Amino acid sequence: MDQGCSSQGNSLSPDAIHTNNEGRMPIPAFVMERPLKTPAPNRAHGPTMEEARRAFAGGDLATAERICSQVLARTADDGPAWALLTETALQRGRPDAAIVCANRAVALMPKDPIALVLRAKCLFVSGDTRGAFEAAEAAGKVIGDAPEALDALGAIFGLLGLHQRAKEFFLRAVAARPDVPQYLFNLAANERMIGALAGAEAHCDAAIARDRHYGLAHYLRSDLRTQSAERNHIEEMEALIREGKLAAPSEVMLRFALGKECEDLDLHERAFEHVDAGCALQHRSTAYDHAAEIAEIDRIIASHTRSWIAAAPRGYSAAAPVFVAGLPRTGTTLVERIIASHPAMSSAGETSAFAAEMSRAMKTTSTDLAELGRRYVDAVTALRLPPDVRFVDKTLQNYLYGGLIHAALPAARIVLVQRHPLDACWAIYKAHFRGKFSFSYHQVELAEYYLAYRRLSRHWRATLPPNVLLEINYEDIVRDQSAASQRLISFVGLPWDDEVLRFHESPAPSATASAVQVRRPIYSSSVGKWRHHAERLAPLRARLAREIPEAELM
Repeated sequence: MDQGCSSQGNSLSPDAIHTNNEGRMPIPAFVMERPLKTPAPNRAHGPTMEEARRAFAGGDLATAERICSQVLARTADDGPAWALLTETALQRGRPDAAIVCANRAVALMPKDPIALVLRAKCLFVSGDTRGAFEAAEAAGKVIGDAPEALDALGAIFGLLGLHQRAKEFFLRAVAARPDVPQYLFNLAANERMIGALAGAEAHCDAAIARDRHYGLAHYLRSDLRTQSAERNHIEEMEALIREGKLAAPSEVMLRFALGKECEDLDLHERAFEHVDAGCALQHRSTAYDHAAEIAEIDRIIASHTRSWIAAAPRGYSAAAPVFVAGLPRTGTTLVERIIASHPAMSSAGETSAFAAEMSRAMKTTSTDLAELGRRYVDAVTALRLPPDVRFVDKTLQNYLYGGLIHAALPAARIVLVQRHPLDACWAIYKAHFRGKFSFSYHQVELAEYYLAYRRLSRHWRATLPPNVLLEINYEDIVRDQSAASQRLISFVGLPWDDEVLRFHESPAPSATASAVQVRRPIYSSSVGKWRHHAERLAPLRARLAREIPEAELM
């Protein structure tokens, strides 16, 4: 693992930094460790940063890094080179190396907004929420009117869950360059999160008017409302696909958008054809080790036993957060909004804080569970929540950490949301998750992951105390909202409040895939939707049926 700077000079592990022999600032090892196969151009001063930026924009990280290393070999204090190396390190998933480069860029360019924004992003990726916020605020003070920097800073505030603050910068970026589709799209995505759905649709329309092939904008627009026979975009999107000029990533997004709009109009066969085509395209282009992911769940089951939990050192008991977890599109956002609508609760949204603090703890020689719990609570409450308020963390994949959550935070409560197997899988299959949940684009892989999640749920049910874990079915909430809501509020130890039944009136932002749906009262139309595709989902159903009783699949 990469380690922080040592007291013996600028030394990181070989994975992060390589020190040259001339006493200059070290060149990142992720540049030096690769053979420089492309010779330097035969010119007096070598390649330029403009060439490096073009290589980076074209996805050629190796060339961008090679040019930066050559620039730094000539002039070690070249701030733009350090800034670009920050970006390549982030692209390669090496945040420890990235923060070293970002710190150097900021030291050389203390008032450069891009350098400050990059440093904020590095700190966020590293799990330092407070540091990321402080860096973002520093960038905001010097950012000026450069639209690229304004848009990037808006994205950082969005990652921090500060969506109203983010909107300020997205609006300024669009005001400066209303012709740039990306800026319009980012503003639209922000407006969707805060519930400004009409504005979001208008800005999606504007982005698409400037770039007809902008797949993300088509996908976002399709989800902003229930499409009707009079107002939809089906013919427009199908015509774009027939033209054959879409890049594969854009076609993927249009296929999923078409699936959604066709389903809205009860064109079920047509909807499935588009979803299936989108999944096939996405699956072919996704590097995903399915066997390893299933094995990891089984490893958790084998290692986080009841005896392991009983023997674990006492955790941090001064806070009692509520974790709502489960597979995507199974009702987790609905459950989170119900609980968070209680006057004594607040929502932390989806935060990677627990996983980040767990990763940080694993780098130490011994894991202090109480310190892990305390750091997690500090990270979540650092920006938006007073430290004495109970909060709901709706990070879906916290279902992987049930044992660790209980050990680190013994007063926490965990709610696992379940849904009919085929409804859950169809809802997942027809959604695009932009880099997450790679198991979702292939019917058999989806079924196998669902079964692994089911095994893990059964394990936590047998392992965790009943006052710590509650499982609730989406169908039960739809069937009797009041009874299910009372059960949830009682489980988390709060007195009943009728405000809970009006969860859909909450103005709180939602950054989830269900951000539009949770602003409506509970509806039952999503129950049983898989039945429209019973034959077409045969591979998925056959794999589920090997481990799930037929009665549960009816």
